[in-house]
Amino acid sequence: MYAARLPPPGVWVRAASASEKSVSESPTSETAEFVVMSTAFESVRGGFYRAAQALRGLFSRGGALVLGLALLAPACFTVPVTGRTQFNLFDTADDLALGKDAYVGVLKESEGQLVRTGPEVELVRKVVDRIAAVSDDPGFEWEANVIRDPEMVNAWCMPGGKIAVYTGILPICQGETGLAVVLGHEIAHAIARHGTSRMSQAVATQIGLEVAAASDETVAQYQEALALAVNLLVLMPFGRDDELEADHIGLIYMARAGYDPREAVAFWKRMAEASGGGAPPEFLSTHPSNENRIAAIEALLPQAIAEYEATKGAGARKSNKP
Repeated sequence: MYAARLPPPGVWVRAASASEKSVSESPTSETAEFVVMSTAFESVRGGFYRAAQALRGLFSRGGALVLGLALLAPACFTVPVTGRTQFNLFDTADDLALGKDAYVGVLKESEGQLVRTGPEVELVRKVVDRIAAVSDDPGFEWEANVIRDPEMVNAWCMPGGKIAVYTGILPICQGETGLAVVLGHEIAHAIARHGTSRMSQAVATQIGLEVAAASDETVAQYQEALALAVNLLVLMPFGRDDELEADHIGLIYMARAGYDPREAVAFWKRMAEASGGGAPPEFLSTHPSNENRIAAIEALLPQAIAEYEATKGAGARKSNKP
């Protein structure tokens, strides 16, 4: 999404969006911000924690910590386009199931605000179809809905391809290409599997702290302070990296779909104006500052423009798969 808010205990944020200016504090916006994934998280976390606890008496603090991290059995996932290797304890079937279950809840909560027909819905679904067709789709079930909320400048894509666009962002998009900037970014979050990767990072961090605390009273005493430091110095930078990576992947996907990626700079300048300078300092936010984001996008434009020109020469690709 587009605002940096920490979730309550037991609730996990879906892949963070690129362009939220959260004006509304309605139950609908809160539902859209947080995906209830506590069952899956507790299942993974609980199993590893119980195993580490059972053996903690056999190891020193260092040994217990190594054991706890080893028990995580880290899985590696290569992010398309960027080629980055990412830690993820979940598989794509988990992304599908988690996103699908959460999406049903959001649509039910927003039932009275769903835009079921008309040009806004047609435009959103057209752009989603074009970008999803040229993405590195692992078999997600793409679905897009429009939620009428003029105060909510937001769009998001849950794990597995479930998308919502709030009408408040459409005026800032100023047309189909601007909307492609937003949806390319959101689809990129899903393809890069940032949501379940963040869950995996949280699992690993919490397990490490708990195993260390279980074997050292000093660590246990300062566990809360350590958790805060980890959040500021590790998890938040991961969030900013996810945002910039989604910008990168989204630029390439929109270019492949035949949309001019140069519109991304104009869109983000409009977003900066709409935010009115109300964003927190970058160090305290999971999102990069507008200035840093625009600079990063400008640096990526030569690659994206080359992709766009190649696509224009051959006609917009129907799929990137053989």
